[in-house]
Amino acid sequence: MSPVLAISQLSKTYGSGFQALKSVDLSINRGEVFALLGPNGAGKTTLIGIVCGIVTATSGTVTVDGHDHVHDYRKARAKIGLVPQELTVDAFITVWDAVSFSRGLFGKTPDPAYLERMLRSLTLWDRKDSKIVTLSGGMKRRVLIAKALAHEPEILFLDEPTAGVDVELRRDMWAVMAQLKQSGVTIILTTHYIDEAEEMADRVGVINKGEIVLVENKSELMSKLGRKELTLQLVEPLAAIPTALGAHRLALSDSRTQLIYTYDSDSAPAGITALFDDLAAAGVRFSDVSTSERSLEEIFVSLVHDGDAARQRETA
Repeated sequence: MSPVLAISQLSKTYGSGFQALKSVDLSINRGEVFALLGPNGAGKTTLIGIVCGIVTATSGTVTVDGHDHVHDYRKARAKIGLVPQELTVDAFITVWDAVSFSRGLFGKTPDPAYLERMLRSLTLWDRKDSKIVTLSGGMKRRVLIAKALAHEPEILFLDEPTAGVDVELRRDMWAVMAQLKQSGVTIILTTHYIDEAEEMADRVGVINKGEIVLVENKSELMSKLGRKELTLQLVEPLAAIPTALGAHRLALSDSRTQLIYTYDSDSAPAGITALFDDLAAAGVRFSDVSTSERSLEEIFVSLVHDGDAARQRETA
């Protein structure tokens, strides 16, 4: 199946000489939730702006469901809905007027039944006649999503959709995204909340300094790069790790009452069995065992750090 969004050799250099994107290649599959992660200034917003027709690329191509975003602009743009990070809405019109106007901008015929279903799914129907100025921040963000969906796009860009909202509203927004995915909408999500990517995404892309560092299925990324730890609560403190345990990746806690064993998924069963055998042989006893897994946030930070370090070595 061909990707619903194909980005090839996309670059952007601003008039100041700053290169925001450097030959970006990226394919998004139909119906997936793709999380694009990156620090501030990494190029996320520039990339979205180019795909959505807000920013002009210096070079490269973007194809939206088979339509070139320059030569077949209208058809390409009609496939896309954009929810910007900023709450940019006309404060003194009603919710209904806002979504109706957005639908009309794309030449869509009026469809009150569709707009009603959409507003109900976003918990906005009871506020359809309210002026946007009277809504809470969370409700205004829902209105932005409704405006982006008004013309029935197949691809939805969510640029920091839960920025500035409380935890409860974030959970509500996650539920909305799950509903959209279930309806067949492809979602590209940028976020600073790593748990949001862990919760929602099928695949994760990391961008740093205008370059795509990695694109990977979330589960495979966690499996390959997600370090796991086994913590052994010792019956008696150790002055040092016994020499007989040197073959294992062990660390002794500052309190000297815990041994921490680092492992990966592939080597877990054999490695843990061998460790327990060697602990018994060395006379090291433990009273409790707990496990923890490296988070996506830790993986993201290490990828960005390693990429920066590699660039520094190249320029040294």
